[in-house]
Amino acid sequence: MTDTKKLLEGMHPFEIKVLQAFINNRKLSEDRIGEMTGLMESQVSMAIGWLQAKGIIELVEEEVAEMAALTEIGIRYADEKLPEIRILDWAKNEPGLTIGKLKEMHLLEPEELSSAIGALRGSGVIKIGQGGIIEIAQNDPIKFLMIQEFIKELDGNRRDKREYPIPKDKIKNEAIRLIYLEEYTANKRGGGEKPFKIIEKRRRIYAISGGKEDLLKDVEGLVAAEEVSQLTPLMLKDGSWRGKRFRRYNISLRPPRLSIGRKHPYREFLDQVKSRLVAMGFVEMRGPLVESEFWNMDALYMPQFHPAREIHDVYFVKKPGYSKEIDEPYLSQVAMTHNDGWKTGSRGWGYKFDKERARRLILRSQGTAVSARTLAGKPGIPGRYFSIARCFRYDQVDATHAPDFYQVEGIVLGEEINFRMLLGLLELFAVKMAGARDVRFLPAYFPFTEPSVELHVKHPGLGWMELGGAGLFRPEVTMPLGIRVPVIAWGLGLDRMAMIALGIEDIRDLFSTDLDMIRTKRVRI
Repeated sequence: MTDTKKLLEGMHPFEIKVLQAFINNRKLSEDRIGEMTGLMESQVSMAIGWLQAKGIIELVEEEVAEMAALTEIGIRYADEKLPEIRILDWAKNEPGLTIGKLKEMHLLEPEELSSAIGALRGSGVIKIGQGGIIEIAQNDPIKFLMIQEFIKELDGNRRDKREYPIPKDKIKNEAIRLIYLEEYTANKRGGGEKPFKIIEKRRRIYAISGGKEDLLKDVEGLVAAEEVSQLTPLMLKDGSWRGKRFRRYNISLRPPRLSIGRKHPYREFLDQVKSRLVAMGFVEMRGPLVESEFWNMDALYMPQFHPAREIHDVYFVKKPGYSKEIDEPYLSQVAMTHNDGWKTGSRGWGYKFDKERARRLILRSQGTAVSARTLAGKPGIPGRYFSIARCFRYDQVDATHAPDFYQVEGIVLGEEINFRMLLGLLELFAVKMAGARDVRFLPAYFPFTEPSVELHVKHPGLGWMELGGAGLFRPEVTMPLGIRVPVIAWGLGLDRMAMIALGIEDIRDLFSTDLDMIRTKRVRI
């Protein structure tokens, strides 16, 4: 099979019709091609695009034509008439009509009325007499009548789907052309309080590419038969397949990419973490986003003078500013622990605990608040609990920090619980859930745990970064909440864990709306 025959067999019927239009024409515009082939504008444009891509035709000329069209106000004026003509009609039917009376009638917008009165006076069609009376002068209002007639002509073409918009050079009346351009055309295309607008329409001229002229001889006798892409049982049954042209398939082309619905990669990661913890026997904890200082800090043995309680570290709720009364005996027992250590064996912080401040509302700044509520809720012993908690802190946004973030919070309580078990769990999270290869532990200090540790992992692109803190809850935390057994606890940054698992280097990409990234990212563990 020759290359030409193969090329023709792969052509769409629209392409064949367009090529046949060039048999006796060296150059053709898109409009002229449409007239000769009977194809719609979109079909001509599509066929030309295909032929250009194949190098068969090329663009040789392009010009911009100005077209006259109606604005929304112009369409309204086709029915209601120009404000100038309406004012003249009202003045003829009601001698002594004043501008004040016109304003009271509210038949025109104030801007329309003012502009129309100015245009009529400027053309000498009316005069304004004593008391604002509108007096009709001797000058003929021909200018306004011509504009109204042109509006009617354009609107008729628009309604009847005739030539519309009208090319500027086809406006027969020279006076209308001048008026329309100077006075009655919106300054901004498609807008403005004027009846007309200018639309720029590009007119493209095409020709057969050099070396492809012989192709016209081969298409001259072809019939652009209806193309069929699939042979159906019905076509075989009724014989309608006869005379049809079947599309040739190119199996070397890449198949279309199917964009099926799926969860956001970060949502998938969060679900995966949750399902793994549940499979390990953990029970999910829940708590409110808006939390009192008591559960977020006081119950965790953070003194009320701690710098982390300042406005530059947490978000305070403006209204309502305070929670309901804190449940007893927890409020009193926590207060006494802060004051003098209560029964915990500690000396406490040595200050007078402010119970009113404990009710102040903030946005939860750490997932450990959920653990505190769970401990006060008489959990099962032994027990394993976790929470995927949304937290908020006043922080400068960069590649590894955000003002709101997810923490995976967890506690394990029981007689046999120890610090070594905690280190094993932390390593499990880092390797199995985040996919980190390099893990290290560093000593740390937190008011509510002793001993305390920080978990650090190595990001392939960003290097070492902290995932979060952990430790063994101090008696000052557990005893006021009614717990008498050891409790290990951790709060790790899920956002940073997800950065490793998803292979991204900026925490902000976790919330990206880039569809290509959302469709292609996968958890790498």
